[in-house]
Formats: sequence, structure tokens, C-alpha cells
Amino acid sequence: MYPRSLVQQIRVSMQDTPVVVVNGARQTGKSTLLKSLANQNTRYYTLDDPAALAAASSDPSGFINAQTTAVMIDEVQRAPGLFLAIKHAVDQLRTPGRFVLSGSANVLLLPKLADSLAGRMEILTLWPLSQSEIAGAKNDSATADGASQKRPHNLVDALFGATGIWLDKLQNLQPDRNDLRQRLWAGGYPEAISRSTDARRDAWFAAYLQTILQRDIRDLAQIEGLTQLPQLVTQLAHKATGMLNTADLSRTLGLPQTTLKRYLTLLQTVYLPATARRPSASSSIVVEQPATGNARLWVVNPDHNSASVFDAVTRTKLGEVAT
Repeated sequence: MYPRSLVQQIRVSMQDTPVVVVNGARQTGKSTLLKSLANQNTRYYTLDDPAALAAASSDPSGFINAQTTAVMIDEVQRAPGLFLAIKHAVDQLRTPGRFVLSGSANVLLLPKLADSLAGRMEILTLWPLSQSEIAGAKNDSATADGASQKRPHNLVDALFGATGIWLDKLQNLQPDRNDLRQRLWAGGYPEAISRSTDARRDAWFAAYLQTILQRDIRDLAQIEGLTQLPQLVTQLAHKATGMLNTADLSRTLGLPQTTLKRYLTLLQTVYLPATARRPSASSSIVVEQPATGNARLWVVNPDHNSASVFDAVTRTKLGEVAT
């Protein structure tokens, strides 16, 4: 199991928040992470299990009321009725860490679900593996005199907060462009990283994308023209790191803007594309926005762009970034 930097945040949240939601794309390691946090006093369910899904969907209140210990529910978005049942249970007994939920759909983009637990939950996002997580980085490392020193978990921390031995390492770092290309193309999904060749990794991403488009999207909404979604995703891959202009994209695909914006929101709900706007004068933080206007676009995992439904254009763009 890869060490995940989010673990500590989850543990802290469980100490004072009755419902902790761990969001993220499929196959980022949410199930593995939840299982690692479970103990003998915690019950774990996954709604990918047909029996658990049937029980949770047919009688959400009965399913939740039957839980006598802390409970972890994976893929919770598959049984939306659970959210109101959990709200009622929390209002009756507000115990910190009582419910830890995970899902492959962004709760913030599912208003009815998010509103039902407003003020009762904390939402954390598990992204694909960072480079420090892939390397198996530990939080601390001993200095020459035996003292313990915190190791930065990400590049931003490293650049702006590194001191001592880690600052020395950064200053002496010799970039390897070929290594950078390989890291960009490999991406951060644990299963994809384990594949031994680019061809096998591409096959995994193609199957992954097919599952997202043919199962997860249909779980969220009944949509017509499913065949148009791969074309949309291809166009998004072409526009990765660029500005998203829905009017231009609508003309290119021959889709009404209302339909396009609906499709974009659905794709963003399952963490395929993400967008951000420039920080305003009053804020130094780039905030994620729904993919429905002029905003800078990126694909959550770089190697999505090498799956068979995409073409090689974006992979070439990644190569250009590394030169």
C-alpha cells in the first residue's frame, strides 16, 4: 500500500466531525485507504457489493439504524437515499467519526446530496498518487546529527517551505527530462502504475474510461447520445491546460450549449476533467469551478490522455511541456 498524505487529515476530521466524506475518482485508492483506517469497532461496506447495495437502497433508514458501531460505506453515491437516513441518525446522535463515506462522484456537484448533510460533514478529496507517495516517502527523515526533520509532501511545500537537508536536495537537483516525461505519462493511478509497459497502461485506461462513461455516468443521470461522450472527452484532452470555451466546443461537436454544459458537469462529477479560474484580487487561492464557462481546463490524471478513446495529441503536448 502506498502511504497517503490524506490519512492524517481523515483521522483529524474523525475526531470532531460526525460524517467524513472521502471523494475522488475511481481507482485512486479510496477503498484501500478506508480499509486501512478501519478497526475492530468499525463496520465496512462497499456498495459495489450487490447485496449491500440492495439492502441500502431498499430500506436506507433500516440499513443505517441497524449500525451499532462506526461505519464506513464505500461508493455511497450508488444509494442516494442513505444521505437523508444518515442526516436523521446524526441529528439523533452526533458522535464524531460515526460515518466515513467514500464515493466516486463529487458530492459538491450533487446538490441534493450535499444539502442533506450540510453542517454535518467534512469533504476530503483523494487525488491520484503524488510523486512523494509513489516514492513511498516517509513524513520524517533523520538529519546528519540524528534530529528528525519533516519531509515536504509535495512540490509546492518543497519549493516554499523546505529547510535543511531537503532544501539542499532541491538546490542540488538535476532535472531529467526523460524521467519527467515518463512520470507524466505514467500518471498517478496505482493500478496503472503497476503495468509494465505503456501499451498495457493504455489498455487499462481505455477500460477505465469505458467503465466511467457506460456505468458511472448512467448511474448519475439518464442521458441520450452516449456515443457523443467519447468525442467530448477527446476534445477535452486536446484542450488540456488551455482555456475552456463552451461556445467553441459546442460548435465543434454540434451539441446545444445546454446539453454540452450538462455533459461537462456530469464528467466533472466523476472527476474526469477539472477546471480552475484565475485567483481574484481578493484571493490568492485558485478555486475549482464547474466546467461550464471560460476556465482553464486540465484532465485529472495525465495518462487519461493516452487511452485509446483519446489520440496522441495531448501526450505530445505533455512531451513539449517537459522539453
